[in-house]
Amino acid sequence: MNVTLTPAAGGLRADQFLAAALDGLTRSAAQKLLEEGRVLCQGKVLKKNDRLKEGIPLTVVIPDPEPVEIIPQDIPLDVVYEDEDVIVVNKPVGLVVHPAPGHPDGTLVNALLFHCGQSLSGINGQLRPGIVHRIDRDTSGLLIAAKNDLAHLSLAQQLQDHSLYRAYEAVVLGGFREEEGTISLPIARHPTDRKKMAVNHLNGRPAVTHWKVLARYPGYTHIQCRLETGRTHQIRVHMAAQGHPVLGDPVYGGARKGFPELAGQCLHARRLTFRHPRTGETLTVECPLPDYFQAVLTRCSRLV
Repeated sequence: MNVTLTPAAGGLRADQFLAAALDGLTRSAAQKLLEEGRVLCQGKVLKKNDRLKEGIPLTVVIPDPEPVEIIPQDIPLDVVYEDEDVIVVNKPVGLVVHPAPGHPDGTLVNALLFHCGQSLSGINGQLRPGIVHRIDRDTSGLLIAAKNDLAHLSLAQQLQDHSLYRAYEAVVLGGFREEEGTISLPIARHPTDRKKMAVNHLNGRPAVTHWKVLARYPGYTHIQCRLETGRTHQIRVHMAAQGHPVLGDPVYGGARKGFPELAGQCLHARRLTFRHPRTGETLTVECPLPDYFQAVLTRCSRLV
């Protein structure tokens, strides 16, 4: 597959620009494309450290993906709901959802393949069987997977029309003047750091988060967030943009000093409401706050 990309600004290294411009591409993968001579500028093969000129298009030759075998692994799952069409699990902090560079196995997908056998949808390909949406490695909580293509298509449509309701709880830094509100800020990949997302009014995709205060503590606020859209790192980016990063989030400025129970950000997907793909019945599943979250709330309450 050939892809044409045009830098909007000059001066960036070729590998830096490719990693930012191609969604899902790591810096090392971009460097590999350049090393293999797959990136051309006006017919000339680019090197990874070549500086780009504004407005001059590049041609990128994307190779076919190499086949990867995903091995079922007996990893314990906290199953909250399951039937012949869907499965909802309560994912712990630290568990990666699907195989990716640096995490070839030991993922939720490996666990689902062991638990469900071959009963997972194939729409998202071999690397992500059954996966309709995802949550970050260091975020805990509910995630729904599809056991067949019918269920996958139905759930994907519900995500698109915002009828699949997802409610999170978080502890964030600082206090809010209001009791509730809505953040509507577009989000895109960070222009220079591939591990981050950022608010981008020019090239970002629409992102809407509804929030409300559940409890107030000195220096911290316990909030609920309801996602209307599902962009990568959406709650984390939106809260940081408001000056209230999620506690324990090192990527977006949520220092965890004084909270040794945190292994990641204090963010938990607590409630999920969806329309059953076969029966049409509206189902709501919920899971309790995990131990680390309860420990954070206890520590915050002692500050009062």
